Amino acid sequence: MALLAALSASLATAGSATAQDCQNRGQLDAPYCDNNKDLVADAPTDPMKWKDPATLFFAYTPVEDPAVYQNAFRPFTDYLGRCTARRVIYYPVQSYAAEIDAMRSGRLHVAGFSTGSTGFAVNLAGAVPFAAKGTEQAPQGYHLLAIVRKDSPYLKLSDLKGKRVAHTAPTSNSGHLAPLVLFPAEGLKPNEDYRPLMSGGIDKSVSGVLAGDYDMAAVASDVFDRMVERGTVKADDFRIIYKSPVFPTSAFAYAHDLKPDLAKTITGCFFAFRFPDSMQKEFSGMDRFLPITYRETWKVVREIAEASGTSYTKAAHEAESQREAEARAANRRQEAPSRP
Repeated sequence: MALLAALSASLATAGSATAQDCQNRGQLDAPYCDNNKDLVADAPTDPMKWKDPATLFFAYTPVEDPAVYQNAFRPFTDYLGRCTARRVIYYPVQSYAAEIDAMRSGRLHVAGFSTGSTGFAVNLAGAVPFAAKGTEQAPQGYHLLAIVRKDSPYLKLSDLKGKRVAHTAPTSNSGHLAPLVLFPAEGLKPNEDYRPLMSGGIDKSVSGVLAGDYDMAAVASDVFDRMVERGTVKADDFRIIYKSPVFPTSAFAYAHDLKPDLAKTITGCFFAFRFPDSMQKEFSGMDRFLPITYRETWKVVREIAEASGTSYTKAAHEAESQREAEARAANRRQEAPSRP
């Protein structure tokens, strides 16, 4: 709750772009402007507002334990430091809200945002997505999976009515927004047929299903596959009862107010880098960063968000964050041992 309060304070107190300079804002929050109408924040027109930090802070979406990805990305962060001639520090974030707040407040310069939180990062933190993991053929994609224990009686989504179903967080595409839109056609309506239980992360949802804390979980296939490949869980312990069409995976973005020359250098460093074997193993054979745009690549994700009733605005983010906090509090009360 303290984290959410800090984020709300940051959203409320950040400076805004002047009305004289901003002819188009779209869904961007007050500090940002989109005069070229590419749906992301323009760089400040005043060079005095450009940031040129000697130390770059880099983060990756908290879909699992941040320490896992700090080690996984070490070959890249070491390379990025050499390529930009700057110190690069991995910034471990514990939640989607914390990552968005860190870029909004200027504490985070480059980051990989999850599919669902990318829209909030763009509109509320001035993130400019430019790259995604991929291969020479195409950027990486993933599927929404509905997983249950293999020894459970559940064979289809409609079997989960009234059961314990894990979502992850309100900003997550696979862990919340996509299930709201896609599950009803399969005979299961979130918030009507079951109350989503916010686990706080895909790894927690997967582990929770295995432990019996949840009967089913909505998870991203790429994260699930990485957990299997690392030996964290065994694929044979689960049954997949639903698989969605493909979605784009995490987007890498830089803060809109970086000095343009620095932003150009960073993007060039990303596209020149080739994943070593350790990173290819960690990221399912992906071996490079490929160019993407928020307008085109994230179109299907924005459509899912709109269909679920979640627009990427400050009001929607605050409302969803409040619902997440309430759901987690309810889960803690439910899971707390009874006292005489």
